[in-house]
Amino acid sequence: MGHVEFDHLWTNARLATFDPRVKSPCGILEDHALAVCGENIAGILPMNSPEVRGFHGDVTDCGEKFITPGFIDCHTHLIWGGSRAADWEKRFAGVSYTEIAKAGGGILSTVRATRSLSKEELLRAAIPRLRALISEGVTCVEIKSGYGLTLEDELKMLRVAKQLGEQAGVEVSPTLLAAHAVPPEFTGRGDDYVSLIVNEIIPAVAKEKLAEAVDVFCESIAFTVEQCDRIFTIAKQYHLQVKGHVEQLTNSQGAELIARHGGWSADHLEFLADVGVAAMEKAGTVAVLLPGAFYFLREKQKPPVEKLRAAGVPLAVASDLNPGTSPFASLRLAMNMACVLYGLSPEETLAGVTREAAKALGRGGQLGTLEVGRRADFLVWDVTHPAEVVCQLGVNPLVERVVRGKKHNA
Repeated sequence: MGHVEFDHLWTNARLATFDPRVKSPCGILEDHALAVCGENIAGILPMNSPEVRGFHGDVTDCGEKFITPGFIDCHTHLIWGGSRAADWEKRFAGVSYTEIAKAGGGILSTVRATRSLSKEELLRAAIPRLRALISEGVTCVEIKSGYGLTLEDELKMLRVAKQLGEQAGVEVSPTLLAAHAVPPEFTGRGDDYVSLIVNEIIPAVAKEKLAEAVDVFCESIAFTVEQCDRIFTIAKQYHLQVKGHVEQLTNSQGAELIARHGGWSADHLEFLADVGVAAMEKAGTVAVLLPGAFYFLREKQKPPVEKLRAAGVPLAVASDLNPGTSPFASLRLAMNMACVLYGLSPEETLAGVTREAAKALGRGGQLGTLEVGRRADFLVWDVTHPAEVVCQLGVNPLVERVVRGKKHNA
């Protein structure tokens, strides 16, 4: 084996590497072994190699099962209080999402419920949602604030996100979403609330190192491009990355704004225009597709997947887990919807929750593919083809999760 040392070998595996250098569907390597040293992948080896034959340490025989990179859910709101089932019922009576929001429902109803809960109560409510994602193979998850909308409550949510990561055996990418809605105490004074975000909330979050990025809801019912630009400018001054909910309900030109700031991702994108596609391609901004919200709101306008694909914009897929518009603690369901509703191929969708989702969280050099030197976050599946993971729901073929080189039973 030369100077290379392995702690553990996963043998007799079919590796879906999603390494673009491997020129086969899903980057599949048949009859291979995956070697781990510490927290990282140390080798990807043919089964007949001398390194595999001469290894006498810990071995897991995969029995020709598939190994994929760990799944990354790059857009969630999984910390909240209360319920929005009543809003859902109203929509069946013909009341629109926008009308519900303007009447004090929607996000603001969740804000009221979230503010009323302690940090411990929010943690207890969030744990089952996170466990559901983990059970489907999620090894890294983005968690947003945005249901507090005060300095104290936004910090409370981000502290819960940090604690979830420490307790649940999953990597958390925390995001400040104070610009989710204008809180009731600032009704008619959106600019004043933005001043609170840039003068108090962002500096406090940065000082406590509670977030990696700052998100905004750039939309007619939320924040203008000018207000979001103010927020992004300050975020970058505090060395925080930027991303945004944009082009979901109207063409707000938010994707162009994110691209100008070199943002990690632009999310939703149903009303994205050609100029936004071009700006994202030039900036390397990832398109995060959220079919759960599209489905749950019964929208008709699909994101311009074909144009994004043709431009070479990376396509990530996420659950958008939240209480009002995508109450699905299932990344595999979002993957299935991305295929059926948006026309992604199963391979694109699997790449969208691995390689491309890693880019959407600034982890493109660490996670998302099976490559030597990448972190050993991967999944063992009892399937005959990777597309089965996307196709069949209700049965979980996950056999094992490996996070930072440590085995966890499914």
